Amino acid sequence: MPDELDAADEAHLRESIRAAEQSRAEGRHPFGAIVVDAGGAVVASFGNNSLPPEGDPTQHAEMRAVAAAFRALGAEGMAGSTLFTSAEPCAMCSGAVYWTGIDRVVYALSERRLLELTGDHPENPTFSLPCREVFARGQRSIAVSGPHLESEAAEAHLGFWS
Repeated sequence: MPDELDAADEAHLRESIRAAEQSRAEGRHPFGAIVVDAGGAVVASFGNNSLPPEGDPTQHAEMRAVAAAFRALGAEGMAGSTLFTSAEPCAMCSGAVYWTGIDRVVYALSERRLLELTGDHPENPTFSLPCREVFARGQRSIAVSGPHLESEAAEAHLGFWS
């Protein structure tokens, strides 16, 4: 059973889900992510932009959010930061979380549940590699909380991948 979210965490996670819904409304893959600094301020919020012509496969919502947060806060400013994301970070995004200094990840959809929604869609070749396993191989600890609000987060994906 996943750990409980406090009210602020739940609000931030719902904000990432809204970013995913907005991404879908713009014709992009339905993923969203925000980064919150140690003081609780949102410093970056992005949807997915991995589709051509303007996007590329590295422009997952999490990658965009952690990169923007790092540019805004610098290495020291990332201490105590949290990534809230509508879906569990993939291996690529988990690496970006690690390298940018995010200390905590809170996610909605699990990678397993996402795979159930996307199937073998060629635009989302999902890894079967939980972010906890990626972080466990690193030299610093990253707290992970999730899945949470999976049904809410799944709504943006319904009918998208078929």
